[in-house]
Amino acid sequence: MINHNHLTNFALFRDCFSSSILHRLDLGISKQQKRRSGKSRKNAVSYIREPAPRGHGDGSQRDAEELADFLEFLASEIFDILPPELKGLSYADLQHDSHLGGKHASPALLRDIEDHVPNMPTSVVDSVEAYGFLPRSTDLSKLVSSVVKEYIAIVTAAPPIWSHTRASACEICDRGWIPLTYHHLIPKQIHEKALKRHWHDEWKLDSVAWLCRACHSFVHRLASNEELAKDLWTVDLLMEREEVRAWAKWIGRVRWKAR
Repeated sequence: MINHNHLTNFALFRDCFSSSILHRLDLGISKQQKRRSGKSRKNAVSYIREPAPRGHGDGSQRDAEELADFLEFLASEIFDILPPELKGLSYADLQHDSHLGGKHASPALLRDIEDHVPNMPTSVVDSVEAYGFLPRSTDLSKLVSSVVKEYIAIVTAAPPIWSHTRASACEICDRGWIPLTYHHLIPKQIHEKALKRHWHDEWKLDSVAWLCRACHSFVHRLASNEELAKDLWTVDLLMEREEVRAWAKWIGRVRWKAR
């Protein structure tokens, strides 16, 4: 079971892992490799049929769903062997400890993770081989090492400059045909107070959401600048409010007639 606090990072790890596996499947795996791996099928996870990502029959949708479930299972088992501090690693951690980035990017850490791979449940190692994802068990350690390296780079990456985050639709009402404005999620008038009272780190202050003018005005009617800065400083937090969801549902139906 993935710790609730690590769910966001696990989703990123799962994407890194599945992308690597799907790339290998897309390159194609020879029948000879599959025959060689068949010897260890007796220990393989049994609830999944051999995936057929290139299938075009009636079962192709089912195959894709089974493959997704299987990859999530494998990713969760591998994520479980990571050190706790790596599971919760973030860009914010690096801002508070400048030595952390070098520590988690060190070859020693990656080697230590590789050493733990053979200690995973036998079903995981055998299944990876049995389904032709990798030709040899030693390759799994190398794969995990490369996935972890990519995962670390993603979770510790600096947030994008606000001007580069422009959305294609309002992030509240989802209307994509209407002009957008940028809303400072932490109002600029509160920046000094937010830093002084340790509400936010400095690097978060320029976070923005792209909203239509109607939703932008609604948000500022909804709460004071201080409340926005303290309690409603992400789109997800805004959308947790019932009145915001009700507004989004209503305003989303407002459409201008073509002239």
